[in-house]
Amino acid sequence: MTTPPAPAPRRPRSPYLHRAATERPYFSADGESYLAATTLRELRKTRPLRVLSEEDFAHWQTYGYVIVREAIPAAAARRLLDFAWDFQGLDPDRPDSWYEDRPFRSELDQQLHIYGFVEAYHHQLLWDSRQAQRVYDAFVDVWDCEELWVTLDRLNLNPPNIRNRDRALIEPTDRGFDIELHWDIDTTLGVPPQRVQGIIALNDTSPETGGFQCDPELFRRFEEWKLGQPADRDPIRPDLDRAEYPVVRPDLHPGDLLIWNGLLAHGVARNASADGVRAVQYLSMMPALEEHAKLRRSRVESWRHLRTPRWNRTLVGDPVLHESRRYPTADLTPLGSRLLGLTSWHEDPADATGPATASPGEPACAASA
Repeated sequence: MTTPPAPAPRRPRSPYLHRAATERPYFSADGESYLAATTLRELRKTRPLRVLSEEDFAHWQTYGYVIVREAIPAAAARRLLDFAWDFQGLDPDRPDSWYEDRPFRSELDQQLHIYGFVEAYHHQLLWDSRQAQRVYDAFVDVWDCEELWVTLDRLNLNPPNIRNRDRALIEPTDRGFDIELHWDIDTTLGVPPQRVQGIIALNDTSPETGGFQCDPELFRRFEEWKLGQPADRDPIRPDLDRAEYPVVRPDLHPGDLLIWNGLLAHGVARNASADGVRAVQYLSMMPALEEHAKLRRSRVESWRHLRTPRWNRTLVGDPVLHESRRYPTADLTPLGSRLLGLTSWHEDPADATGPATASPGEPACAASA
């Protein structure tokens, strides 16, 4: 009996690219990284700037980041800071409480604790920032389109990195992700994807408390730098001369929004202060993938039922008391409803008046799904 030949191995399927609901063509498989005919650093505006000045936009395209001062009111930022303390059961006036022993579900859980991540995603205060008009308008300026979705992300509250928050507790690696300096995309790809990230400062920055840092000169001269690098270089961790490509820490104040390009090498500097904290809300916006029914439904259900978002494996939910057991579903404005995906950007605006709430029934996206 002749043994039949083994079937040819299947080629891995390429991810399906969904077209965003935008006039300018953007395509993405996951709602994080996008392919476009023109990179963001070469984009020519078709819409008038709303928040950024011409100088701001030139800085964004040249150096890979831009700061929007008081994108949300400073008082709103301070309320978010108070919430970050309260959510974790930490006393801002009692530093010993910042380092109390707690069980870790995994190595990742311990690392997130060391880095200061706060696993809350859907409190009303978080959504108030996401649906703030000035925040939205800044991302419209960057993408040159209005049809955006907001990321469902969390907060960061990073006390001094000592004791059980000491970064030395994390095993160092020679390649790959490094919290201190990294890219958000694979920079060895011939056609790098377009990605945008952002943070809103909840308190004043200082050199001692560390926080966001980046390498704008490397962004400006990236193509020149790349030519001198070995073929097997690390795709997400730069190896460079910091005298030639200096790392800088932008000065931020409560309510300031910092937006950066995924091709900007960046990271979070260690908090070396005696008793200060670094606090931010992670917030970005991307072209809306309304035709990606599964993603759209997941986003709406995450908001409606306060479920941990699924777009990032490092979002793990609070280990002590999940947010779904703490407070109600956040109210959305008509803008917030569209930024979530509950309402389509192409629906009649008259159908999107009034705040969106967690009323019974299917979300608006169910019909399109």
